[in-house]
Amino acid sequence: MGTKQYKPSSPGRRFTRLEDQEQITREGPEENLTEALHSTGGRNNTGRMTVRHKGGGHKRHYRHIDFKRDKSGVPARVAEIEYDPNRSAYIALLNYEDGEKRYIIAPQEIEVGDEVVSAADADIRPGNAKRLKHMPVGTVVHCVEMAPGKGGQMARSAGCWAQLVAKESKWGLVKLPSGEHRRVELECRATVGAVSNPEHENISLGKAGRNRWLGNRPETRGVAMNPIDHPHGGGEGAKASGRHPVTPWGQPTKGGKTRHNKRTERFIEKHRDESE
Repeated sequence: MGTKQYKPSSPGRRFTRLEDQEQITREGPEENLTEALHSTGGRNNTGRMTVRHKGGGHKRHYRHIDFKRDKSGVPARVAEIEYDPNRSAYIALLNYEDGEKRYIIAPQEIEVGDEVVSAADADIRPGNAKRLKHMPVGTVVHCVEMAPGKGGQMARSAGCWAQLVAKESKWGLVKLPSGEHRRVELECRATVGAVSNPEHENISLGKAGRNRWLGNRPETRGVAMNPIDHPHGGGEGAKASGRHPVTPWGQPTKGGKTRHNKRTERFIEKHRDESE
């Protein structure tokens, strides 16, 4: 796996760097595991724009991913590795011995034909899932549950991984990709290994058009606006507003802390911005 660059046959091609997608073995999805996905264009149920810079983009179908991995003790074969337009990681199609098919987030080092299973006695191999209490300390995992049976919520993006660093009583201490250390119940499930497609962070879209295909619309800088449109606007040809960065509504931005969840604060042993 890696990235591929193109000959500079046009200004857009000159800076394009995309994933080579060598790991992908199939073009289209499994139809029984997909459903239509309707674009919102950044509008809510009343038609008002609540998220700026969204709209357009290529039509997509949602792939139903098995984040719970609750089919315990039934082995499955990896049938395909597929691209998913709704996420940065690749997905793997599993064929279970009883005939059922499910998608999972594809881990690194998994290949077509490999056998995976969700069980307490499963080997520590990429793709196998088990509860944290059955994993040795130091295991690299992804798709970690935040509550037993809720389904994997943490470490799901391309190249991400978390690590089980300690176990005590009914709690495990998991180091997340951000550097945060978080307490998680040992009854929670996780999948062994790191998430596929680690080269995703190195891609360069190369041109504005490719960003529009993804559903992203242009963003105008605040300093280029008039004072009525943005707190940064106005000035005599200046390229800086001469004030601390704020949102269009005057809220401080760019580096300010935004986390205010007292309900889950007790689970965090070390915040991501604290030094070792």
